[in-house]
Amino acid sequence: MQTAVNMWPLLGVAVIVLGFLLRLHPVLVVVAACFTTGFAAFMPVEALLASLGTAFVKTRNLPMIYLLPLAAIGLLERFGLREHAQSAVARMRSATAGRLLIVYLGVRELSAAMGLTSLGGHPNMVRPVVAPMAEGAAQLRNPELSDDQRQRVRAMAAATDNVGLFFGEDIFVAFGAIVLMQTVLRAEGIEVDPLHMALWGIPTAISTFIIHAWRLRRLDRYLAPTGGGAA
Repeated sequence: MQTAVNMWPLLGVAVIVLGFLLRLHPVLVVVAACFTTGFAAFMPVEALLASLGTAFVKTRNLPMIYLLPLAAIGLLERFGLREHAQSAVARMRSATAGRLLIVYLGVRELSAAMGLTSLGGHPNMVRPVVAPMAEGAAQLRNPELSDDQRQRVRAMAAATDNVGLFFGEDIFVAFGAIVLMQTVLRAEGIEVDPLHMALWGIPTAISTFIIHAWRLRRLDRYLAPTGGGAA
C-alpha cells in the first residue's frame, strides 16, 4: 500500500524564500513560515504554539553565542586591530599577500584536520586579522593599489579560509560528514572504517593546497604594479 505524501507543508519554504526576497523582517518571515507549515499539516493551534515555544526556549541562548564574539571583535577593531595587523606585516619586507595567505591556508588545513575548526573563520579571523594583513602586504608591494585589487585580496582571504576548512576537516575522523557517509554505506550493506575514509581525504587536501597555493601566487602577479589579468 502506498500512502499519499502531503506536500502542502512545503509552502513554508516558499514563504521563507518570498520573505527574504522582499527583504521583510527575518523573525516575522520565520514565524509566518511556521504557521503556514503548521496549518498546511493540519496541526492544532495549541500544538503549533507549543512547538514555537519549545523551539524558542531551546535556542534562546544562541544570540548570545553569536553576538558576544562579534561585539568583542568590534571593540578590537574599534581600538585599531586592523591597523596593528597591517603595520605588523609592513615590517616583514619579504611578505606578500599570496605568501601570507599560503601560510594561513596551511595552518587552516592542519588545524581543521585535527578537529580545531573554530580557530579560523570569517568574522573572528579573516575580517579583523587575515584580510588586513594580506591587504597591508599588497599595499607594501604596490602603493597604488586599486579598489578592485583590494577587493580581490579580501575575497581571496575569505576563499582561503573556506578552502582550508572544507578540505582540512575531511581528514578528521570524527567529522560529521564522515559519520554520515558511514551510516549511508552501512544502510546499503557496505561496511567502511571511518579512519579509512578520513585517510583518503589526505590526497585531496594536499592537491587542494597545491592548486590554491598556485592561485595565490597568481594573485601576487595580479597585484604587482605592472600586473593585470585575472587571478
